[in-house]
Amino acid sequence: MSRIPTAVTELLGIELPIVQAGMSWASSSSALPLAVSNAGGLGVVAAGPMRLPDLARTLGEMADGTDSPWAVNLPLYRSGADEVIELLLARRPPVLIASQGGPRRYLDRFHDIGTICLHVVAGTEHARKAVDAGVDGLVVVGAEAGGHPPPGLVTTLVLTRAVATAVPGTPIVAAGGLADGAGLAAMLALGAGAVQYGTRFLASAEATVHPGYKDAVVAADIGSTRTVGRGLGLIRALANDFTDRMAELEDGAADLEQRRGVFAASTLRDAALDGDLTNGKVEAGQSAGLVTDVLPAAVIIRRIVDEYRAVVDQLPRADVTDP
Repeated sequence: MSRIPTAVTELLGIELPIVQAGMSWASSSSALPLAVSNAGGLGVVAAGPMRLPDLARTLGEMADGTDSPWAVNLPLYRSGADEVIELLLARRPPVLIASQGGPRRYLDRFHDIGTICLHVVAGTEHARKAVDAGVDGLVVVGAEAGGHPPPGLVTTLVLTRAVATAVPGTPIVAAGGLADGAGLAAMLALGAGAVQYGTRFLASAEATVHPGYKDAVVAADIGSTRTVGRGLGLIRALANDFTDRMAELEDGAADLEQRRGVFAASTLRDAALDGDLTNGKVEAGQSAGLVTDVLPAAVIIRRIVDEYRAVVDQLPRADVTDP
């Protein structure tokens, strides 16, 4: 497969501008990240829910399983984040993607060991601060994303262009609402250097989630998700009894503690590992409506690349004439 060179692929040393999102449980193991990295993209281990021994084992599997770059996603708010940071510093991952906190907490130490650092942002102000702090690149997450979209719910289309304009020259990975090669072409046109795919890789053979979760993603349409949890950590998930209960409380202006109780009683683990699609948090993006099958990760990547090339080849060329 030929390369698609961009600022992000050059920064990370990967062949293709395709990044697999770090998704708790789905990529909290080596299977999916290894498949993506070995197919030319950037596979990402989701460290968020992982115990230290499990993470240490997975990091070893990543190092042994590929000669290509790979990454670890670390939500800085997670319990025991400092211990995770110490483990990562000892294991020297090629790339760190950090979220839910400020980059100054970790940046110098990872740069000292040669790790490339990307920081997740959801607005231009945070993008400027992260770049000023010295991050190597940004992951820009728009409203369509599953999991934790930006509180302001600005779309990926607008946010990617705004950030690219605000921090020119910074390598950008666009995320949210993207599932195919047409989305890749669109984001590259807006100034991104790669696309992060989450929901598309949820429906992959290697994603370590319950089969029912994958089936729910495939069955969804573009209107099947809801955003709930305002003031509690906004999430986007497939509509079910849990999101219905939350929406009813939010629409009825229930007090925060009442909403917190319902929100905390449901977890992503319930859905991802136990297959509770009724009461669990079935986190997925609006792009679920563009996903129609479960495929091996390498096949997904080949399809994205083929679609991208077909889209670019079909774009009309400007008929430029001298005035």
